[in-house]
Amino acid sequence: MKLAVLLLIPAVMAAQTAEEIMARVAENQSRAEDARASFVYHENLLVRMKRANGKLAREEIRDYTVTPTPTGVKREMVHFAGKYGLHGKEYDFATPGYEYKGMDIDAGVAKDLADHFGRSRQSKDGIGRDLFPLTQRGQEGYAFHLESRQKYKDRDVFRITFKPAEKDGRRIWAGEALIDAAEYQPVLVTTHFARGIPAAVKIIAGTNISQMGFKISYQKLDDRLWFPASYSGELRVRFLFVYARSISIGAINSDFKKTDVRTEIAFQ
Repeated sequence: MKLAVLLLIPAVMAAQTAEEIMARVAENQSRAEDARASFVYHENLLVRMKRANGKLAREEIRDYTVTPTPTGVKREMVHFAGKYGLHGKEYDFATPGYEYKGMDIDAGVAKDLADHFGRSRQSKDGIGRDLFPLTQRGQEGYAFHLESRQKYKDRDVFRITFKPAEKDGRRIWAGEALIDAAEYQPVLVTTHFARGIPAAVKIIAGTNISQMGFKISYQKLDDRLWFPASYSGELRVRFLFVYARSISIGAINSDFKKTDVRTEIAFQ
C-alpha cells in the first residue's frame, strides 16, 4: 500500500494545473508576510546608467540596513559610493544626488530609482507586488501555463509562464516563474514588458521605454520562509530626442538576522 501511494505522488503532482500551483504559491506568500517582518538584513544596491554609445554616464552603490516596521520596511543607508563618466574619464563622488554640472538629469534619475527600488510600502520585503504575480491579488488578470517540470540548482521545480489575460488591460508583464515543486515557493521569477508605449507617443514626443524587465530570486531561510535574495531590472530610456540611457539596477540581500523582541514587566 505504501509503495502504491508513493508511486501515485508524481502522477498526482503532474496532473496539477498552473492555476492550482500558483494558488498554493499565493497562500504561502500570504503566510510569509508576517514571518518576513521578523528579519533585519543587509541590502547592497547598484544603479548603473550608460549612454547610447555604451560609455558610463553614472554609477551609484548604496548599502542599507533594512528593518521591519508595522506597515513595511525601513532602510538606513550605511555606505555610499558613486562615479560619473565625462569625456572618456571617470570621476568619484561621495554624496547622493551630486550634480557635476548645472543641470544633471542623471543625478535625479539615479536618486529616484535608488530611493524607490525595493522600497514598496505595501510589502514586508520591499518588493512591489505588481511586478511579480505571486500574491493572490497580484495574480488577478494573468493567464498561466505549466510548461514543464525540471531541475534547477538541484531543486525540483515547475516552470510556469504567464502573460496578461486577453480581456484584462490592467496587467503589463509577461514572463516565467520557477516554483519549488515540494514547497510551492517561488525560486526564480523573470518578467518583461508585455505592452509597449503607443507609437504615436514615440513619434510625437520622442519618448520611449524599451527592453524593460525584472528578475527576482529567492533564498530559503528556514522550513517555512523563503526570502528575496536578489532583485534586478533593466530598461532603455529615450526622452524628447535628447536623452538616451541604458539603465540597470540591482539589489542583493544578505546577512539575515531574526529580530528578538522581548517585553518585561517589573513589580515593586
